[in-house]
Amino acid sequence: MRRQKGFSLIELLIVVTIILIIAAIAIPNFMRSKMSANESSAAVSLRVINSAEITYASAYSSVGYSVALSDLGGTPVACAVGTGATQTGACLIDNVLAHASAAGTAKSGYYFLYAPGAGNAGTTYTVQAPPAIPGVTGGRYFFTDQTNVIRYGLTSQPDTTSSPL
Repeated sequence: MRRQKGFSLIELLIVVTIILIIAAIAIPNFMRSKMSANESSAAVSLRVINSAEITYASAYSSVGYSVALSDLGGTPVACAVGTGATQTGACLIDNVLAHASAAGTAKSGYYFLYAPGAGNAGTTYTVQAPPAIPGVTGGRYFFTDQTNVIRYGLTSQPDTTSSPL
């Protein structure tokens, strides 16, 4: 009787089948946990924007809240020096977050639509945070304003009457 070296085709097929079954179980769980992490990141980013708006309104009291989300950011070169902060580049948030204003420039699967308040400039603002690809990068939509309450919607963009986090 001869000793075989290696594996038979049946043994290899069984191993490949087991690996595919494990992958079929693990990949959806991985995607759900990635969506959950992106949602957490979006909520934290909105909290950072709210804190930056309060600081901005204190630092530039004649202006109030910023005119654009990009005003809260700043270039790394300007922010590296102590006197680099300006009204249009306050160096209060990361520049990646400050420019995440479209699906193509999303930060952690979400982008942020900033709108200064209508009427009394500098006294109100709103920020909407929809997922870049709904159902893939995130499942919930987020909203905040000058009240500093972060709200969410499950299927559409929330507003001031939506459930808070």
